[in-house]
Amino acid sequence: MDRILLISFLFLLIAANGAAEYSIYNDIKMLEGLEEIDVEGTEMEEFFDIPGWTSQHGGKVLVNVDAFGAVGDGIADDTQAFQDAWDKACSTAKSVFLVPQGREYLINAIRFIGPCADKLIIQIDGKIRAPDEPKNWDPKNPRIWLDFSKLDRVSFQGNGIIDGSGNKWWDASCKRNKSNPCISAPTALTIDSSSSVRVRGLTIQNSQQMHFVISRSESVRISDMVISSPGNSPNTDGIHLTGSTNVVVQNCKIGTGDDCISIVNATSNIKMKNIYCGPGHGISIGSLGKDNSTGIVSNVVLDTAFLRETTNGVRIKTWQGGSGYVRSVRFDNVRMEDVKNPIIIDQFYCDSPKTCKNQTSAVQISQIMYRNISGTTTSEKAMQFACSDTVPCSNIVLGNIDLEKTDGTAETYCHSAQGFGYGVVRPSADCLQSSDKDCDSCRTQDARLIKPSTEGPLHTEL
Repeated sequence: MDRILLISFLFLLIAANGAAEYSIYNDIKMLEGLEEIDVEGTEMEEFFDIPGWTSQHGGKVLVNVDAFGAVGDGIADDTQAFQDAWDKACSTAKSVFLVPQGREYLINAIRFIGPCADKLIIQIDGKIRAPDEPKNWDPKNPRIWLDFSKLDRVSFQGNGIIDGSGNKWWDASCKRNKSNPCISAPTALTIDSSSSVRVRGLTIQNSQQMHFVISRSESVRISDMVISSPGNSPNTDGIHLTGSTNVVVQNCKIGTGDDCISIVNATSNIKMKNIYCGPGHGISIGSLGKDNSTGIVSNVVLDTAFLRETTNGVRIKTWQGGSGYVRSVRFDNVRMEDVKNPIIIDQFYCDSPKTCKNQTSAVQISQIMYRNISGTTTSEKAMQFACSDTVPCSNIVLGNIDLEKTDGTAETYCHSAQGFGYGVVRPSADCLQSSDKDCDSCRTQDARLIKPSTEGPLHTEL
């Protein structure tokens, strides 16, 4: 029904305004095609359909960390036992790296490096806990805790808990105490330079900084996860995607002190479905373009989400001075409850104690659709489109938006933003300009994806 209404509206628009409006029609048809984004591939599906490790017909080789000397009392350091067990599991075909239930393992920073033998399962049923003292952290690995890299056709699963013991890290953060130096803290779980990976059923909590990073990887499916830390824990993004493509995140409950999901440079073909977010800063693309860098994100779909008492709802954030683009994005079927900024594009993002200087270049934002979004906001500006004067936002489409302020009247703010609405749009978005001005940068934008950084993902505190 939404598609019929949209197409009818577009035909009327074309008839009224002439051939120039065909470009809008083509853009929207392309956005409609985003519904088909998924992680595809027969080989990947066959791998994910193999019997579980408990199946009598699985033919699995069990590699239990306890058999390699892990104590599992939460006191003894079991890092070396995990490393030895990994070496065995990684080199053995059809093996299961098992962290058994009912036990707690104290693990320091560790790298699990592939490539591994075919069809490895990482079964986490027990609890893995990090040391809680920042000053004792391994100085050779300041950004990682559990780091997996160079894997292919690997499945992470189980009902276990990964606990970053982050309290002292948060207290040491410069965001909590301005007199503290700004330092990098470890990410709880990282999957880097990998392909055809599934992660299902795990809980990650109280991370030192970001909870779960997917970096420089492709064909990743994340499902049925719980990610949690207090709402005042700094820089604790739930799921962070960087330099990755063909990623599906579904049926996840996320509540943190930062973005529930963040999507940054060189990332494309992302689908998020059935996401609960709160507390946190919402679901964000960016930030992009910091320090005059290039940021590119494309083909992103969020379909069915509930956000409660978050700072932002669905957000795109870029720094002045950057380059690149965000395009072909659709936010669909989202319910907000007491969200401060339900819909926001901010091309003047400045997470710095100093005022950011004005710059003319910017990351281009275009072909963004918001559809079937409803709920309540705690601020007057339910929708904000704050875009660059020299690189304005274009082709913003609003369909069936119903946002109201809990104790007053909501409004829409626009600056240098072009688009249109159809169906019900409340509050009104009449401030969106018609497509009178051409955007030269939209036509000349370099379509090359820049290479992801060779360094690990970094969440810089400011």
